[in-house]
Amino acid sequence: MTSRIPRDSRLRLVRPRPLAAAPSAVNERRPRRPAPRPPEGTPAPAELARMARSGLAAAARVARWADNALGPGRDAATTDGKATLSDATAERAASDLGLTTDRIRADWDTARLAGLVEVHGDSARPGWRLRAWNRDDSAVLRGWVALFDAWSLASPEPGDQEPGAVAEVVSAMPQVLSFLQLSAGPVPVEQLLDLLRQRVTELRTERCEVPYGAGSEPATPLAPVLLSADADPAEPAQDAELVPLLDWALHALAAVGALTYGAGQATLTPLGSWAVWVKLEQICVAAQSPAGNIEQSAEAMLRGCAQLRPNAARAEYRAWLAARTVGSAVAELLFAARGDDALLRGLAFEALRVVGAPAEPDVRAVVDEPALRPYALLWLAEHDGVDPEDAHEVLTRQEATWLWVDTAAAVADHGEAPMLVRHLESALQPTVPALLTEVRAVGHPRTVQVLVALAAAHPDPALAKAVRRAAFQVHTGGS
Repeated sequence: MTSRIPRDSRLRLVRPRPLAAAPSAVNERRPRRPAPRPPEGTPAPAELARMARSGLAAAARVARWADNALGPGRDAATTDGKATLSDATAERAASDLGLTTDRIRADWDTARLAGLVEVHGDSARPGWRLRAWNRDDSAVLRGWVALFDAWSLASPEPGDQEPGAVAEVVSAMPQVLSFLQLSAGPVPVEQLLDLLRQRVTELRTERCEVPYGAGSEPATPLAPVLLSADADPAEPAQDAELVPLLDWALHALAAVGALTYGAGQATLTPLGSWAVWVKLEQICVAAQSPAGNIEQSAEAMLRGCAQLRPNAARAEYRAWLAARTVGSAVAELLFAARGDDALLRGLAFEALRVVGAPAEPDVRAVVDEPALRPYALLWLAEHDGVDPEDAHEVLTRQEATWLWVDTAAAVADHGEAPMLVRHLESALQPTVPALLTEVRAVGHPRTVQVLVALAAAHPDPALAKAVRRAAFQVHTGGS
């Protein structure tokens, strides 16, 4: 209490409100963009869902088998913690379903990529999409799109190709798919190869890598200006590299049902054409939005979304993700989350919630990083089906306190003083002295700055003095 006015300094047990959900001063009321219509000839959503159910029927069958046969207290699904089906489980499934073990493993991988089954450690459980499989067309289509996004994981990469070259082709395929969608019919593979070569060349030029033919001298930076496209000595060597990779990519996309491939040409299926159109629409929405972050880095995109309301921010996330491969987008978001800005850390994990199941392995891999651990644990809990209102219960007291300090740092850097004072209400500790004791012990690198900012913002002189004293003790290493 102060010297004159009795004051109850206990803190209310209020669940932290996500910083991204804080009202923005920006007036976002603007005319709604009319809902776009898919290209003429696109089947109705119900028909697309029927196609997706048909294409994923084998995967759904294995997922239902796993639901009945595997799980806590029953046989384990895997033995390596990497979601690889164990030999014993694969043989049991093959016996029960009358299939070969190779077929079982392929269907199991498809089920995981489509979110029909989820693996946690050595146990498996059905994904929410499997529960809604027969009644929710949107859940079915989302599952198929998740598989489509992960097409490069659906088929083994060519073992004799450089990983860098494989990554370039994966990055270039969205442009190839867009061309197929706009063509609305069969396209010769030679034409796709030419487009792929151009896109890969662009990617290498962006990295200042100037290709040159075998046995020739490295080209100078002016060489691309002096050589015409038809006379480029690197093309034969580049084609020899890209032909097998394009063949692999087209076969992988055919395996997930996105296109048909044969007789020297490729054609998008109705599902594949619809999925590419959806992603192109997401890109167009982002390009027309006030933020327009589609071409920005993850960090710049997150900063651009900081002042948006949650729904508008999620629309930006979806568009930004649609323009990138899942793997590269997730890696870029996690890199941004590792920075010094706590606000970006929270927003990065909000964007990862939009990614959903494909991000799970990468999020699980960062659980041991102290700065990301609380965010990753909350993400995984919500991904496992825990209600967001209860997800904070998976954190230990120390982890929750660390997260409180990190969020306070975001508020101190980007919010206003009253907001920082209100942040006190979200602490787990019942009193301010208890909070200060645990905050000092948690070891967050921004503890001193947070306490100094809180002391400057709080209207209670006695409480502000106690907070300043705690900041000084942390700064000097005292007790």
